[in-house]
Amino acid sequence: MSGHCIATRKVLLGLSCKELEEWALLQGQSAYRGRQLHDWLYVKGARSLESITVLPKAWRIELQRKGVTVGRLSELKRVVSVDSTMKLLLGTIDGESVETVGIPTQKRLTICVSSQVGCPMACRFCATGIEGLQRSLWTHEIVDQILSVREAMSRRPTHVVFMGMGEPLLNIDQILASIQCLNEDLGIGQRRITVSTVGVKDALPRLAESAIARLGRAQFTLAVSLHAPNQQLREKLIPTARRYPLESLLTDCQHYLAVTGRRVSFEYILLGKLNDFPQHAEELADRVGGFQSHVNLIAYNPIKGVDFKRPDENRIKAFRDVLERRGIAVTVRSSRGLDQNAACGQLRRQHV
Repeated sequence: MSGHCIATRKVLLGLSCKELEEWALLQGQSAYRGRQLHDWLYVKGARSLESITVLPKAWRIELQRKGVTVGRLSELKRVVSVDSTMKLLLGTIDGESVETVGIPTQKRLTICVSSQVGCPMACRFCATGIEGLQRSLWTHEIVDQILSVREAMSRRPTHVVFMGMGEPLLNIDQILASIQCLNEDLGIGQRRITVSTVGVKDALPRLAESAIARLGRAQFTLAVSLHAPNQQLREKLIPTARRYPLESLLTDCQHYLAVTGRRVSFEYILLGKLNDFPQHAEELADRVGGFQSHVNLIAYNPIKGVDFKRPDENRIKAFRDVLERRGIAVTVRSSRGLDQNAACGQLRRQHV
């Protein structure tokens, strides 16, 4: 980031300690004012310049007059399920809204973050896809989701997954800037961060190269959402798959593995009596068997007005058993927040 960009920066959240020091100097202040800002932004979670009382009052007033803000989002709605999963609907300065989810267990707090307002991929089973895309999120809007859940749950986040609203690979620059901020400013290691994608043509090579250029190495986990073991079925579930055939996607996954040295995880949402038959599991094993990979099975979370069914436990077990018998590393993700419509996009849809 050039000095000119830092000098004219209007939103502070997302800047590193070094960048905040440079910004403070360009504002005629001492470098340690930047370090104070960093502490108040990322440790104390300041929501406004006015609340950062260690800064000179005259400077705070001057910055507010110039339109400089911390860049925090506003909480529009909060729902908590019986299993303590918390979903927040956050409002942006331009009147949009975005979801984030805190998923707690005894030893960890995973935060599921959004990368866009809405999503253009139009997956048939996704509440976010029904609404279409409004815009991509900026770095501070992504980082704020982690801060907001941390505050709401009074707990330090341990893991972050880019698996909320939106397609992360349509917002690569802001995703990588966010990962850098989470890593360096909030202390969340790259290996505890997952980026999930349904697949965007030509994006995986760019992600690998950009991650190495910006972060030095790509240690975060890449999770590719297949949701079908063949092109024909995948096109029925994911319309954009017509422009990006399954074979091409898997070839790009191999390239990503070769460039980064990081194994690829495959996500597979199980839709009752649609893509959850044993023959689909056999076909999936054929597809991913040659990878250094892992398959994550996800039972569908029902969405009002969408005609897909959640498979019963027997069908889930039978699908998993086939993969295990074929030597595929597989886990079944436990469903959280079912009593509060936890599927991505539902809270925003209700609000809108």
